[in-house]
Amino acid sequence: MGTYDTLLLAFDKDQRADEAESLWNLILHTHSRSISKRLFSRMISLYDHHDMQDKIIDVFADMEELGVKPDEDTVQRVALAFQKLGEEEKRKLVLEKYQCRWKYIHFKGERVKVRRDVWDYNDSTN
Repeated sequence: MGTYDTLLLAFDKDQRADEAESLWNLILHTHSRSISKRLFSRMISLYDHHDMQDKIIDVFADMEELGVKPDEDTVQRVALAFQKLGEEEKRKLVLEKYQCRWKYIHFKGERVKVRRDVWDYNDSTN
């Protein structure tokens, strides 16, 4: 799986999204039950770099179908893809279901854990 991750990264850096997609389809059909969260995140990141929102949603759907829980960065990318596609309700559902309730901020030089919903409420009122 590490080799696949490296290959996908190389295709991303080389602007070869079509070849990455071919490799991804091969991985998905060959190793459907053992694909790591990292590989899903790599593919979503690749599609995000190439502004391919429909493909991000497809990979995320496969991720959900296989029961792989996305990391925080992937959740943000998927939510942004839904927003760019004009599907605000789906964006909210993804954030509500997968976004972590806590986040870390830096306050007076220290890293502090705060509840996300309280922090977001304060951001929206300012």
